[in-house]
Amino acid sequence: ASECTAALPGHFATTGSTEQTACREGSFANGTRNDACELCPEGYYQDQPAAAACVRCAAGKFCPVGSSRELDAQCEAGTYARLTDRSGDPECLDCPAGSSCGGGAAPPSECSPGSFAATAGLSECASCAGGTYQGESNATSCLPCVEGSYCAEGASAPLPCVAGSYSTATNLTAAGECTDASPGHFATTGSTEQTACREGSFANGTRNDACELCPEGYYQDQPAAAACVRCAAGKFCPVGSSRELDAQCEAGTYARLTDRSGDPECLDCPAGSSCGGGAAPPSECSPGSFAATAGLSECASCAGGTYQGESNATSCLPCVEGSYCAEGASAPLPCVAGSYSTATNLTAAGECTDASP
Repeated sequence: ASECTAALPGHFATTGSTEQTACREGSFANGTRNDACELCPEGYYQDQPAAAACVRCAAGKFCPVGSSRELDAQCEAGTYARLTDRSGDPECLDCPAGSSCGGGAAPPSECSPGSFAATAGLSECASCAGGTYQGESNATSCLPCVEGSYCAEGASAPLPCVAGSYSTATNLTAAGECTDASPGHFATTGSTEQTACREGSFANGTRNDACELCPEGYYQDQPAAAACVRCAAGKFCPVGSSRELDAQCEAGTYARLTDRSGDPECLDCPAGSSCGGGAAPPSECSPGSFAATAGLSECASCAGGTYQGESNATSCLPCVEGSYCAEGASAPLPCVAGSYSTATNLTAAGECTDASP
C-alpha cells in the first residue's frame, strides 16, 4: 500500500482508484492522501476545480455552504435563501413560523420574547397584543396575561398589579386597569383579591396596601372597618385593640381572657406574629415580613434579595432568577424588558444585567 501514489492537494482517491479525482467547484481538499473533498463552509466559495482551500466571500455577497461563486441573493421579504446542489443558485423558501425574514440573503431571525409569527412566510414578527405576553423566543402565539397582573403590548412577562390594587382578569393592559382596594380592605403587590382588615385595624380610603392598627385609645371589634372607635372612659385600648380591656400585657405578649375571672392572661406572642403589648391580640406578619421566634413585639421586613408572599411567616425566601426583590418585598418583580439575571439576591431593577448588543 505504501507504494500507491498519495492523492495531491485539491484531489481525492477512493479505495482501489487508478487515478486521483479533482475536487469540483464549491469544494476543497487540504493536504495529501484525501479520500473525499469537503464542501466550502458558509461564508466561503471556490470557483475553480482541484482547489486545496476556499476563498472568503466578499462583503455584501452571499456564500452558503458549498458555494461555487459569490451570490447576490435577492429573496423576497418573508423568504430566505438556500443553495441548491445542482446549480449553486439560491432557492428561496418560506420563512418558518416563529421567525421573520427580511429578504435578500438574510437567514431566518427567531421572534424575540414579547413577539410572535403565527404562520410561515412572514417578513416581521408581531408584538403580543395588550393583555397577552410571550416569554420565549421563536413563538407562534402569545399567552393570556395572568390574574393579579397586567401585560402591556409587547410584554415578555406579566407585571403584577401594584400594591393597593388587585385583579382576577387575564386581559389587563395597564396598571390602571387593576381594581383599587375598597375602604376597610388592602391588597399587596400582585393580589388577585382584596383582603379585609382584621379586628383592631382599619383602612381609610381606597387603594391601601396595608391596614393600620387602631391607635392607642381606640379599638375596632369588626372586620373590614374604615375607622376605629374611641375607647370608653376607664377602659384600656392599646394600639391594635379589638375590644375595650382592663389589661396591661408587656410588648411581645398578648392577653387572653380566662373563662373564670375575665382577667387577662399574658402569653408569649406566637412565631409569625407580632404583639405590641397591652391588650392587643397577635398580629400576623403581613406579606413581606416575618417573625422568626415567639415573643416578638414587631415583625421584621424581609431583607433585600428575599421576599415572602404569605402572611404569618417565620422566614423569607430567596428572590427568583430574572427578578429583583426590594426590602420588604411580598413578591419578586421581573427584570424590565432589555435586562436579565440568573441571580437570586437582586434588590433593585438596576442590578439586572442589560442585554448585550
